[in-house]
Amino acid sequence: MPKQTLAELQVEFTIHSFTPETRPDGRIFDQDIYFLAKTEDELSVVVPSSLALESHDQESGWRCLEVMGPLNFSLTGILSGIAGALAEADISIFAISTFDTDYILVKKDTFAQAIAVLEKNDYKVNQLNKPQ
Repeated sequence: MPKQTLAELQVEFTIHSFTPETRPDGRIFDQDIYFLAKTEDELSVVVPSSLALESHDQESGWRCLEVMGPLNFSLTGILSGIAGALAEADISIFAISTFDTDYILVKKDTFAQAIAVLEKNDYKVNQLNKPQ
């Protein structure tokens, strides 16, 4: 199977942690891109860093690569291949999947290295200008 094409999003993200009882701040839903995940133990929110939220904990300085989709559910190993290539280079990721595709967040200080590693592993990385 050919390697996927990824697109570099031109926005920096912050990952927030809240208690599971927290009601999401309404400003989150005004963002062009955001991710929410809720479990019994926590509410995680990923938003552009330009949106300041008062959270229990947060980690800023993340850049994002979007796997160009849509991806068919029958495809296997896409995220594993990308994560594996980056893991071999000691680059940690925060992965998010949606119905259509996957998003790989990498700390901004290793982002250029991540792109170089992926390109060395025959992935194509395009610059994509999504609004902040």
